[in-house]
Amino acid sequence: MPRTTPDAVQRGPLRALDNGLFGPDSVSWKVWAAPTSLVGFQRAIVLEHLDPLLASAAADSGGMYRNPHGRFDQTFGYLLTIALGDARTAVRTAEAVTRIHTRVTGTDPVTGRRYSANNPASQLWIHVVAWESVLTCYQAFGPRPLGEADVRRYWAECAVAAGLQTCSPDDVPRTAAEADAYFARLRPGLCTSERANHGMRYLLWPPLRSVGPRLWAVSRVTAALTVATMPDWFWLTTGLPRRRATAAAVRLCRPLLRLAMRAAGRPGPSVALTTSIAPTCGHILRHHHTAEPPATPATLTVPEAR
Repeated sequence: MPRTTPDAVQRGPLRALDNGLFGPDSVSWKVWAAPTSLVGFQRAIVLEHLDPLLASAAADSGGMYRNPHGRFDQTFGYLLTIALGDARTAVRTAEAVTRIHTRVTGTDPVTGRRYSANNPASQLWIHVVAWESVLTCYQAFGPRPLGEADVRRYWAECAVAAGLQTCSPDDVPRTAAEADAYFARLRPGLCTSERANHGMRYLLWPPLRSVGPRLWAVSRVTAALTVATMPDWFWLTTGLPRRRATAAAVRLCRPLLRLAMRAAGRPGPSVALTTSIAPTCGHILRHHHTAEPPATPATLTVPEAR
């Protein structure tokens, strides 16, 4: 989980300047503003640990253990800022995160390789896993799955957002098929370790003493949904208990879950729910739903915003 700082968003309106990288008609706004993105984010930060370099970076920095609630809130808030904020705010926030990441370096004891949070390959993995996970959970539990055309638009927007990372946009999947091919290429190099498995378990089922009763209870629900969406190769790689009964129960309850997500996706309930779990993210969603029209009602590319 990268170290992030969405303070730039907290100090002012989310979209004072423009309609961001995507705009109100985008698929990204629909998917990232949905309550299912909370589940998708948990899924993403668990999957990230299969990259041994990122797993070591997370373990060595220790931030998710010292302040799991704050780290979850800040990192998810950063991703929401990229998806929903105006383009200049997104660029400014991404640049701040890149500066922070220059200090996150070390040596992975599993592979003996040096790690850096700004390594382009690691940044690509983080980016693709996050966007794929949020889409997967929206398709599984959202009010209505996206059609093929919207899925294509979503992946095209994912490539646009990659322009804020240190990875090359040319390497980013632009279709669902390209995303599948990307994961297939990387799977032989993915692995787990004692530290990685500890991190994944902690992110799925954090202890009560670390996160408090509210987040502890929420994490048990989101973990069940996350477990139900994990690909087969995740279980083969990690050796973690598969919890087939949990996944089967989630599948049986999927129609009810879609209804619940539809109700929770309305602006009022969505903001209230998110704020109770992640205050920074709730702040961002409140701005998203109540923002006045920006000074420039256009979308910008990353180069234009810079």
